[in-house]
Amino acid sequence: MKTSTKLRTTGASRRQTVLIVDDHPMMREGLAQLLGQEAGLKVTGQAATAREAMELTEKQALDLVIADISLPDKSGLELIKDLQAIHPGIRVLVISMHDEALYAERVLRAGGRGYVMKQEGGRKILEAIHRVLAGQVHVSDTMSARLLETFSTKKPVTTPVERLTDREFEVFQMIGGGLGTREIAMKLHLSVKTVEVHRGNIKEKLDIRSAPELIRYAVRWIEGQPGGGGGPC
Repeated sequence: MKTSTKLRTTGASRRQTVLIVDDHPMMREGLAQLLGQEAGLKVTGQAATAREAMELTEKQALDLVIADISLPDKSGLELIKDLQAIHPGIRVLVISMHDEALYAERVLRAGGRGYVMKQEGGRKILEAIHRVLAGQVHVSDTMSARLLETFSTKKPVTTPVERLTDREFEVFQMIGGGLGTREIAMKLHLSVKTVEVHRGNIKEKLDIRSAPELIRYAVRWIEGQPGGGGGPC
């Protein structure tokens, strides 16, 4: 098993290497072009799935992995956890269309080093990249203030959905997106029984008694999110 010793140290004499992980070719190419204009950065690989990303990290030394939350084979959160397990300390920056308020804290807990929304534009994305490469954490000012308040006051969970684990949250979003148990199991590469356990835990944490009620709750929650919601489905 390879460890973080294969990660290259940063330095001013060379360009820092970046892997882009996103299932949209136009997004990958756009990011590659943006980074290609930066003298100190070099995109050395692109991946459309978490599996491809893991394979590429085994073949080359990297300074940074840029990943989306929504990937075809597993969520970006699970990819971050896998990367940290194989390459402890590897820097991962999430660039996603999904609301930072929903995911930034989960990304940091998983081992990511930053979160920036795609609509922030090139300047903000480059700022986030350089900050993470410098060993810092990047989130928006609003999110930074929220996290600081949470940690300084030990603020309790404010909504039922925040009680869900990352995997339960993922299942919950897929329920809201109209997927059934077997579809969720196939998409997440889990057994039907495991998904049913997650559904049971979700109902308990949300104080929901029936499957139809859970579906209605999840659909309403998804529709209430910015842009109509839409999780990693």
